[in-house]
Amino acid sequence: MKIEKTERERIIRLVKQQVVPAMGCTEPICVSLCVARAAEVLGERPVAVSVFLSANILKNAMGVGIPGTGMVGLPIAIALGVVAGKSAYGLEVLKDVTPTDVEQGKQYIAERRVKISLKEGISEKLYVEAIVESGSGHRATAVIAGQHTHFVYVEKDGKVLLDNRMPQGEEAGEDECELNLRKVYDFSVEAPLEEIEFIREARRLNESASRQALKGCYGHELGKTLSRPLGRGIMGDTIFSHILSSTSCACDARMAGAMIPVMSNSGSGNQGICATMPVVVFAEENHNTDEELVRALMLSHLTAIYIKQSLGVLSALCGCVVASTGSSCGITYLMGGKYEQVSYAVKNMIANLTGMICDGAKPSCALKLTSGVSTAVLSAMLAMQQKCVSSVEGIIDDDVDKSIHNLTSIGAEAMNETDRKVLEIMTHKS
Repeated sequence: MKIEKTERERIIRLVKQQVVPAMGCTEPICVSLCVARAAEVLGERPVAVSVFLSANILKNAMGVGIPGTGMVGLPIAIALGVVAGKSAYGLEVLKDVTPTDVEQGKQYIAERRVKISLKEGISEKLYVEAIVESGSGHRATAVIAGQHTHFVYVEKDGKVLLDNRMPQGEEAGEDECELNLRKVYDFSVEAPLEEIEFIREARRLNESASRQALKGCYGHELGKTLSRPLGRGIMGDTIFSHILSSTSCACDARMAGAMIPVMSNSGSGNQGICATMPVVVFAEENHNTDEELVRALMLSHLTAIYIKQSLGVLSALCGCVVASTGSSCGITYLMGGKYEQVSYAVKNMIANLTGMICDGAKPSCALKLTSGVSTAVLSAMLAMQQKCVSSVEGIIDDDVDKSIHNLTSIGAEAMNETDRKVLEIMTHKS
């Protein structure tokens, strides 16, 4: 399939929108960003902040470390949005935070200036509303919906400055273009190299995060465990073990709140890590060319973006299912696979990982990433042997795109009750 220049430009624009740097877990950082914008509009430091969140934002922000604070959860993320957040930085809104800012944020919380509530009566799975008030009686509101950086409403003292809210039931989106796996593959392997070289930045950021993680003690230290004598003794000193270690290292650090930026995918740093590191490590150790690595990275990231188009930014389905499917495609390509083998890898992934729940962002996400990446390698290996789960098995269809939509319909629709039950469990622990 020859992709015309105008279509290539639309795909490139989409990738640049969805593959962006982020520091810290994107859900609490999204809340920080919204608070920061509201405070900037107010024009003075608020004396009180109220945030109203969708259940999925709340779920993904409860148990994750906030960069540079040594603290977990939303209150400090909100307080720092007030004290030091800069909305112009997007998902790096807290990158200038200092120890002094953290102390001020702690004091802000101690003074009970932060209120967090579940937003009732909304259909959006990604929704953040921040209302800030000044000591002189002024008030400002900012709302993010649909995408982690997509402001849809801003007002001050009743004067509306921005209103791009969608009708009830619709999701706010960015400049998407219609994709299928064939188009994703053809674009990735045929686009002029100079047009897609920007994806190298994903390698630079995520590889750096993985290396830096080895210097500290983060989360459950899964990456370190895999690279130590115990891990090497069991897993061996292999490409496979290196893929698992490098991927989980970056996740360990990020979920623990390290001040380390990563390249995200579709609003998730973990998805960005998962779509990047397995491909990078395999290419390095398999001695693929630089061009092959660039094309494999694009294939991995764009596959994840394509799947997320019908799944939604947040869902009950763990994002590593999506991102590791992308990395399996990239690895298959690096093994010498063509479109047929790439489609086999996707089907093998869907047959294995469908149903893995998202129970919030937290240090143990590294375990789920490692499960996904393990399956990515196995699926690629099977695909290269012309082995593929068939349409008589489970939810797999002969058409790979239908298989993908079977996966996303389960994650976006059938697992909604699972999502509610997960949140109920998480918020009612004794």
